[in-house]
Amino acid sequence: MNHATLANHESLDLHEFLNLKTLGLAKSKLMQGLVFDQELKALLQKDVEQSTKAIADLQTMYERVPFASSVPELRPTPITGG
Repeated sequence: MNHATLANHESLDLHEFLNLKTLGLAKSKLMQGLVFDQELKALLQKDVEQSTKAIADLQTMYERVPFASSVPELRPTPITGG
């Protein structure tokens, strides 16, 4: 095999990881504005930095590795009245 491909479940897992890290990043950034304890702010900042790096790593994998299944061009025809 000349290039790496993802199986369907791996594609879904990668998408779920990206969603999880993105939501975690948003939550950490939001909480930074609400926290007054400097130690906790530092922990949240560290989480933001690590999450940003993880998202960048996942995005490069997402872009670099082609998916094994193609996206169908045809969409189902909606059923309308009759």
